[in-house]
Amino acid sequence: MHLTWLDSNSWLIEIAGKRILLDPWLVEPLMFGNAAWFFKSERRTARQIPENIDLILLSQGLEDHAHPPTLKHLDHQIPVVGSPSAAKLVRELGYTEVTALAHGEIFKIPNLLEIRAVTGSPTGPTTIENGYILKDLIEGTSLYYEPHGYHTESLKEFAPIDVAITPTVDLKLPLIGTVIKGQQGAVKLAKWLQPKVILPTAAGGDLDYSGFLLKFLKAEGTIDSLRSLFAANDISTEIIEPQPWERFEVNLPKLAPRA
Repeated sequence: MHLTWLDSNSWLIEIAGKRILLDPWLVEPLMFGNAAWFFKSERRTARQIPENIDLILLSQGLEDHAHPPTLKHLDHQIPVVGSPSAAKLVRELGYTEVTALAHGEIFKIPNLLEIRAVTGSPTGPTTIENGYILKDLIEGTSLYYEPHGYHTESLKEFAPIDVAITPTVDLKLPLIGTVIKGQQGAVKLAKWLQPKVILPTAAGGDLDYSGFLLKFLKAEGTIDSLRSLFAANDISTEIIEPQPWERFEVNLPKLAPRA
């Protein structure tokens, strides 16, 4: 399994011989509703868009997970798997092969890969988006992703998971509370899934931020404080801090495929 963190929530996952773009933001600034005054994130360094993509995987329909300029730029023939809100967006953009997954539903590439949608983050009064479990049917290894730290207890039935991509820092807003559950969310997840490796997501990376929202966002916790929490809870999971846009291999023992 090879992973490349593409800043923010975006990843290139190479698993079961497939190249998967997860929640890609690759071109133009990131904004919500084109309101640069409210929030804007820009890349410090120009980057080359990954090539030979087999699948786009979207956890949410919001701009920081289903980034419209990026999705307009990418080849609309690439298959897309996403939450219902994300699937609706890419269909409207003209993508030709789109699969919407409700919680508990599975997308399969026969004999290679299985992607299971699990309960993810609430993004509105009636919308709960997706997390995912990816299972390599050749190597028997697995990866879990949820970008806001909302981990459902039903995940226990899928333990153990080899790799977890999850926030490791809390992000809070006045009156609203914690919008990204990093520290305690990661501890809970590590106890439930017993991953060999945890990788942080939803962090800054090689980015600059501006806008009104920044006055109110409060980040709490660090990788070191999370390591201390793991030690206090007798959790042996390794925390790896990826560098933006640097491909690396997660070395895991080859296992018999799991049923």
